Amino acid sequence: MPNCSRRAFVGTSAKAAIAALGGMGLRSPAASGPAVAAVAPEAVTRRLAQYLVSARRAEIPVNVRKEATRTLLNFMGVAVGGARHESVDFALAATGPFAGPAQAQVLGRRERLDINTATLLNGISSHVLNFDDTHLNTIIHASSPIVPPALALAEHRPATSGADFLHALILGLETAFRVGSAVYPEHFDAGWHITGTTGAIGAAAAAGRLLELNEQQMVWALGLAASQPVGLRESFGSMNKSLNPGRAGQNGLLAALLAARNFTSSDQMLEAKTGWAHTLSTKQNLPAITDGLGVRFETALNTYLPFACGIVIHPAIDGCIRLRHEHGLQPDEVAKVELRVHPRVLQLGGKKTPASGLEGKFSVYHAAAIALIAGRAGPGQFSDEAVRAAATVRLRERVSASVDPAVKETQAGVKLTLRDGRTVETFVAHVVGSAQNPMTDEALTDKVSDLLEASLPPRQVRALIDACWNVEKLPSAATLAQLAAAA
Repeated sequence: MPNCSRRAFVGTSAKAAIAALGGMGLRSPAASGPAVAAVAPEAVTRRLAQYLVSARRAEIPVNVRKEATRTLLNFMGVAVGGARHESVDFALAATGPFAGPAQAQVLGRRERLDINTATLLNGISSHVLNFDDTHLNTIIHASSPIVPPALALAEHRPATSGADFLHALILGLETAFRVGSAVYPEHFDAGWHITGTTGAIGAAAAAGRLLELNEQQMVWALGLAASQPVGLRESFGSMNKSLNPGRAGQNGLLAALLAARNFTSSDQMLEAKTGWAHTLSTKQNLPAITDGLGVRFETALNTYLPFACGIVIHPAIDGCIRLRHEHGLQPDEVAKVELRVHPRVLQLGGKKTPASGLEGKFSVYHAAAIALIAGRAGPGQFSDEAVRAAATVRLRERVSASVDPAVKETQAGVKLTLRDGRTVETFVAHVVGSAQNPMTDEALTDKVSDLLEASLPPRQVRALIDACWNVEKLPSAATLAQLAAAA
């Protein structure tokens, strides 16, 4: 590929798009592109691109690589675990007839599709259970939009080692978390599904690294992804919510493929007055994107959901389960449940009468009820049947929730009034799964094992879990997808 500049490619966008989407016969463009002049401090997009193309694996701290490994493991569990959800069936039925060559695995299923469609379906399956990873400072579930395109590319380019794959994943996670930090919470409060809107940018970063984009191409990839924000909070409680990260992964993949063929974008798409941050949010903390790049890692703060529902509901669940176990309670002993919660809980989880499992994931009333009934809150407790069960409905009607501004997002107060007149209560200061009370490696492995066993035989489950924990030793990252294929 000859040296190129943005001006040199004006007028060739159609050829670039066709080349990017046709055949996937990509050569490494690492040596192409013009030398880059000194960067002005306000050039956020370029500064981020510089880091993404120059960051070395050896510079990533061990604890960050470990957390990214845990993120990968959790992703594989929720993607395979969600693969049989009806939303994936419907999406496959809608897109399968138009899919291209068998390039990438649909995780947890038998089908192999083109990398674009596989990215969509794996993004949907990994998010539909609401059981994925969460960056608590921004409530971004970054693996769902970022891992699918990266893994699809690794399958198409089997020489991609596990170490290179994990490195690209870290860079994608860092990008999504940092971009999200620049606009949270105002961006989210305005109605955007932040996982989708930042996920496309993170996906472009990860895919661009695997495609070995040069600096200018990475600038364009970030810009092209930023031009494709996807996801609105109104979709929560429907299949549409899981579409958002799936589509974001597709958008990020397309951005990287186009940029690899020198399809241009603005060089200031993140920071410009008419760019991503200023258009999508009333708050712009742009230094959050670039300050401490390569020194401070947001990936180290990633967490994993112990309950299969909206994360703001988790403290209430944790409290109900604690009281159930500590006092040996049966559901019919409970006359009244009173919750004290952060204001965001009722904003996101205030559905009082959910009609489906997906709606139940955003009902603190349902969540409290099933926690007391089952003593857990896994995917089974958020099925359509569980939401509609008569015993659940009866207890749910006895749950009330009030906002307490003094309660933090990771906290909740739970008070139970029993039929014999006694009251028992607890306050959850640090919910299980939070940064202060994280899931252990053993607990995470158990969670993933349970999810994988729904679709894979025991020997394959053990092999996939082992491959995730040892991803940096894999000669080819494509092994992960192979081990996640259903027989």
